[in-house]
Amino acid sequence: MAIKEGDRLPDATMHIMSDKGPKAVTTDDLFAGRKVVAFAVPGAFTPVCAQVHLPGYVANADKLKAKGVDSIVCISVNDAFVMDSWGKAQNADELVMAADGNGDFTQALGLEMDGRGFGLGTRSQRYAMIVDDGTVTALAVEAPGKIEVSTAEAMLGSL
Repeated sequence: MAIKEGDRLPDATMHIMSDKGPKAVTTDDLFAGRKVVAFAVPGAFTPVCAQVHLPGYVANADKLKAKGVDSIVCISVNDAFVMDSWGKAQNADELVMAADGNGDFTQALGLEMDGRGFGLGTRSQRYAMIVDDGTVTALAVEAPGKIEVSTAEAMLGSL
C-alpha cells in the first residue's frame, strides 16, 4: 500500500556523498525536526529528470526556503556516486542528493515502478512530498509519463 498524506515516513537508510565517500543517512537524519520538500525521480541523468524536474528545484530553492522549508531532498534509485555527480552537473548545491540505491525507501513508500522496459529495473515513480517532522503533509504522485503535480512550482503552491 502506498504512503498517503498524514502517514509517517517509514524507517529506511539512504546514502549521501561525504568527503570520505558514501555516508549512510536514515529517514530521521533527513526529516526529523524539520520541514522538507522531497521529490523523487526515476533516474539521474535521464532526460525529463535532468532537463525539467531537478532544474526546477534548483531554480526555486530560495523560494521554497523562503516559505519555511528547511531542506530539499532529491531521491533516486541510483547510487551515491551517481547522485553526487548529477548534483554537481546540475549545480544542485542547495539540495540533498539522496541515493536509495537498493530501492528500500521507495519500496517502503509503495512508490516503486517497473522500468525494465527501458533497461532501468525497479525504480521510483516520479513524486514530490512535503514532510513536516517525518509526517507527510502533502503528496503528489505523477501519472506515468507526466510531470505536472510534482514540480517545484506545484510544491510552492502547496506550501
